[in-house]
Amino acid sequence: MRVLFVTYPEKTIFQYLVPLAWALRTAGHDVRVASQPRFAGVITQAGLTAVPVGGDREIWRVAEGKPEQVEASRAGLPPPYDVADAPEKASWDYLRDGYRTQVTWWHRMKNFPMIAQLVTYARHWRPDLILWEPTSYAGSIAAKAIGATHGRLMYCLDIYGVTRDHYLRLKDGQEDREDPLAEWLSGYATKYGTSFSEDMITGHFTIDQLPESLRITADLDYLPMRYVPYGGPATVPAWLRTAPARPRVAFTLGLTATERFGGYTVDVQDVFDALADLDIELVATLTDKAKQNLSRIPPNTRVIPYVPLHDLAATCSAVIHHAGAATLATTSLHAVPQLSIPYHFDQPALARKLTEQGAGLDIHSTMATGADVRRDLLRLLGEPRFRAGARRLRDEVLAMPTPNEIVPRLESLVAHHRIAHRRIAQH
Repeated sequence: MRVLFVTYPEKTIFQYLVPLAWALRTAGHDVRVASQPRFAGVITQAGLTAVPVGGDREIWRVAEGKPEQVEASRAGLPPPYDVADAPEKASWDYLRDGYRTQVTWWHRMKNFPMIAQLVTYARHWRPDLILWEPTSYAGSIAAKAIGATHGRLMYCLDIYGVTRDHYLRLKDGQEDREDPLAEWLSGYATKYGTSFSEDMITGHFTIDQLPESLRITADLDYLPMRYVPYGGPATVPAWLRTAPARPRVAFTLGLTATERFGGYTVDVQDVFDALADLDIELVATLTDKAKQNLSRIPPNTRVIPYVPLHDLAATCSAVIHHAGAATLATTSLHAVPQLSIPYHFDQPALARKLTEQGAGLDIHSTMATGADVRRDLLRLLGEPRFRAGARRLRDEVLAMPTPNEIVPRLESLVAHHRIAHRRIAQH
């Protein structure tokens, strides 16, 4: 079976795809990963075969001219996708206007550079299965052009599928209502000799890497898959190979805040000072620039630019983080209580769900003072119920099928699609 992954050239998104790509490859399937040319080095560094398509157009460079708008966009989910977390907003005008904006300034700009060459490559290589991250619609366009089975591989809450459910509910029976997302994709379907169908938006199926208790779902076919940590090249430092003498607490706020935006939304110095007198070992992963902005580092704090979280979390009594899905899922694998300080995209919604499951606490970063973090960290370390909640969440995660275990399911989906496609062609 030939399998083509399609991803926007963003490292933090691509890393969610790697374990399944390797599971398919080690099962004997031929695997390729398509993205913009500048991203080929990241793909090959993961040991996978890259297919550079289109030109290198960086959506973030366009945004650099509007820094205030970029910073404003960080806060939570953008319209219309915020209806997935706030369904009371789901009016027809709100969804229509939101789709208009996102198609124009996000989806079109993100996908246009890849579409033409991706379709050309798909027609040449003829993949049986195309897997795409949920905003790489170039993948669904290519799949539609050649009649391939295709599905979304989630890196977040399924805000896209849930929002689409709201839209279809409001559109029901009113075909004259504007549909910016479908109209955009329909143009490509026509260009490549086919017609639009809803799977171009949400795939034939959706692979979701979050456990059921943290997931949101649409009226779609879901294939659960356990999250397997992959963060790129990493080395385990010597100090991490022995058990800590005191309770170890990790502090990490992710890469996107500094690589794509203006910095952390939490006063790191205030947090360090508030935790300075605790009998803990605080291990903080900060960029060198963020470290230079500190006026002091307490004796109980180790500041490093990077350490593999999978190894660090295994030694921790608690983890303080931004509620990024990868960080949250990695920590969950080790039954460690989590203190979330969210701000961006689906992080606030994920943080609330984590708290609801009893596996941690959350404070929105706009309200997170050092005193607040200290108070909640002491609760996580001192109240056994959080450790029990973290164990329940770990057990739920471990009960999910691994990437290797869902490969036969993907093979079956492709086989069924071939049979259905053949029957349609015969009629």
